[in-house]
Amino acid sequence: MKVFKTVVAIFILTIIGSKVMAQDYKFAAGIRLSNASPTISNSITGKYFVTEKSAIEGLVSFGSRFGVGALLEIHNQLKPQGFSWFYGAGAYVGFEGGSTYVGPTGIVGLDYKFPNIPLNLSLDWKPELDIVPKIKFVPDALSLSARFTFK
Repeated sequence: MKVFKTVVAIFILTIIGSKVMAQDYKFAAGIRLSNASPTISNSITGKYFVTEKSAIEGLVSFGSRFGVGALLEIHNQLKPQGFSWFYGAGAYVGFEGGSTYVGPTGIVGLDYKFPNIPLNLSLDWKPELDIVPKIKFVPDALSLSARFTFK
């Protein structure tokens, strides 16, 4: 519960302290390809920018476990236009063979929005920490996401 309250507090502070949207895209949806180790592995991904720099990413995974996750991400623009790096945190819940997996997750990665086509690519590292049913750190969560973008 403390993790959830912390994520909500960070989300609210980010919204209050940020400006109006000026991102290359407002919403994007697509697929995320990852290794099978983490709960949130191969999945459907949706990213929505709530401010110029902050986005919420939702994930529904159909990998080795069925799972759902959410992340609050902070994007920082790089040159050339369209590139950014991001970091964030969130939580997930997954189900497999009668077991439930719950825990916090972090993320750090690179994001690119193509200038002339509605395509966004992200490469990231998203480690997870199972706290239910037992504590287990999953550090090998690398992925590539491809999303269709909307203004």
